[in-house]
This record gives sequence, structure tokens and C-alpha cells, in this order.
Amino acid sequence: MKKLISQKQAINIMIALLNAVLVFHTLVLTAVIPYAIVWAGKVSSVEEMKKLEVISICLNAFAILVFVLKADHIQHKIPAKILNAIIFLLAVLFSLNTIGNLFAKSKFELYFFTPLTFILAVLCLRIVVDKKLK
Repeated sequence: MKKLISQKQAINIMIALLNAVLVFHTLVLTAVIPYAIVWAGKVSSVEEMKKLEVISICLNAFAILVFVLKADHIQHKIPAKILNAIIFLLAVLFSLNTIGNLFAKSKFELYFFTPLTFILAVLCLRIVVDKKLK
């Protein structure tokens, strides 16, 4: 049976989506986008938003690096098992984020980020179940 999407395609989609999310969070951090539409609408101050956005930016940058390494765009000696374990943990994180987004006060977060984090979780699982890229 032919697979709907290859592992390589899934990795490339992940890198593209995570870069878009990184840009989005940078725009929130720089106040181009109001922080009221993120973090389930529960952020109460600019200082709190800055801390959460820096954490989010760092996590997204780390995730991008993991997928770039998984795709072998950068030479490395990190075992596939370690990269797969990290990607599996990212799948769990995106799944939990999807559940959290379902309870967001912001309609934007509910209708845009809920499906996005679900897609990210599914793509992560797609990547780790395939043994083609080591």
C-alpha cells in the first residue's frame, strides 16, 4: 500500500510550518500581533508574554534543528534513536497543545492553532514510524 506522504515530505512540511510558527511568535513578542490571541488568552502582562514567547521561540527553533538534523541537511553524528525519541516527545507536546487549544478563549487560537498543532503531531508520528531515514 502506498503511503499518503513520504517521511521526507513530512520533514520538509514540519520545517516550513515550524518556521512560520517561529515568525508568528516573533511577531507576538515584538507586539506586531497582540498577545491576547495566544496562550489561551490567559497571559496577564507584557512581562509574562515575553517569558512565554521566548520559551516558545526557543522550543520551535530547537524543533526546527531536530528536523534539519533528521533530514541530514547538516552533517552530524546524533543517533537516529535519539532524534526519533525527541520527535516522539514533540508529537506528545503538540498533542497536549492541541488539547489546550480546544479550551482557548481566543477564536483565532481555537480555529487556527488547534488544527495546526494536530497536523504537527500527526506529521511527527509519521516521521518516527518510518525507518527509512536513520
